[in-house]
Amino acid sequence: MSRPSPQKPLTEANSQNALKETQVINLCIGQRRVEDVIVLDLKGRVRIIGYNLALHKSIRCLVEEGKTQLLLDLSQVTHIDSRGLGELISSHATLIDKGGAIKLMHLTDSLRELLTITKLLTVFDVYDDEQDAVASFMGETLRLVEPQPFFM
Repeated sequence: MSRPSPQKPLTEANSQNALKETQVINLCIGQRRVEDVIVLDLKGRVRIIGYNLALHKSIRCLVEEGKTQLLLDLSQVTHIDSRGLGELISSHATLIDKGGAIKLMHLTDSLRELLTITKLLTVFDVYDDEQDAVASFMGETLRLVEPQPFFM
């Protein structure tokens, strides 16, 4: 007669390890710098609920550090919910107020369709090429520092 193998006792450490192994990550954000532009490489689902405020917090921290030229790489984003879209719009307005910009690149077909339906393609600058996207910020910078006429 075979003996049943003893089971590991369920401890807090074992429980946390099991959770880490099965946990689904909603959004991963990688950050890199290309010239004066901060590129955020997003992967997963952009949702602004519960603990998933990663995009909101990342953008707000960058703005507080004075980094106002942001490029979001959306090539690996599978879903953006309505609150995620709202966060993109809010971030866009914040960066405009700070003299910066947020631009999008590498939209998937489904995200392009979503931004078309919601008319947000008219709000955001969208690029298929990273080099073109980064170069577009140079024009923004030059436009912002261009002297303005002073009338009395």
